[in-house]
Amino acid sequence: MTLIAHISDTHLDEDDGGRSVERVERVIRYLRGLRRPVDAVLVTGDIADHGLAPEYSAARVLRGLGVPLLQLPGNHDQRPAFRQTLLDMPPHPGPVDQVARVGDLVFALCDSSIPGRDDGWLADETLAWLDTVLAEGAPSLVCFHHPPVTIGHPVADRMRQFGEERLAAVLARHPNVVALLCGHIHSATVSAFAGVPLLAAPAVASTLVLPWEGDGGLDRVAPPALAFHLYEDGRLTTHYRLCP
Repeated sequence: MTLIAHISDTHLDEDDGGRSVERVERVIRYLRGLRRPVDAVLVTGDIADHGLAPEYSAARVLRGLGVPLLQLPGNHDQRPAFRQTLLDMPPHPGPVDQVARVGDLVFALCDSSIPGRDDGWLADETLAWLDTVLAEGAPSLVCFHHPPVTIGHPVADRMRQFGEERLAAVLARHPNVVALLCGHIHSATVSAFAGVPLLAAPAVASTLVLPWEGDGGLDRVAPPALAFHLYEDGRLTTHYRLCP
């Protein structure tokens, strides 16, 4: 059994008076209080609000959980600072694509960010890399920030991942993809893409108000939330939880 805690969109902001750090700390306290520790923590982007080095330094508190920490960038992140501060790598402006193994699962961490833009796109080099990772045949979770589908919210849908037919072509060649994991939309959302489950983590920073609930903005008072992904006997089960 492999248990993954999936968080997203912490939006750590050095100018918010400590609000974003406090919300991350609530998530950490919740995870530390579990009777059984998770096997890894996945963070699907928008870790920093402005992509600044001090914001990424604040994110390093997640290392204190003592489990593998899998992180990928979102549209608010800046690739050079992300690499240097979070991954201890030399700064570089190219896509931040990584692969990790946790238990029986391979995590393909794809960079869907476009520098200077809010919408998403997987570069040709990222898709070629993903094709190679998936060709190994292990049960795999493909992770990125931007969902490649619409979710019924006009603002979020304008900022989704485009060029999705190229991703669908890669997935069609690899039946070992268990699920697609993303963030970006600040909502616990379940959908499907190219015949594969698509699971979005809720945000730590705020919660999306859906058009049929209210004004469609962001609720900054609702508690931070996360997803648990449980992989056992070749099947993935997802639970969503608030962090009081």
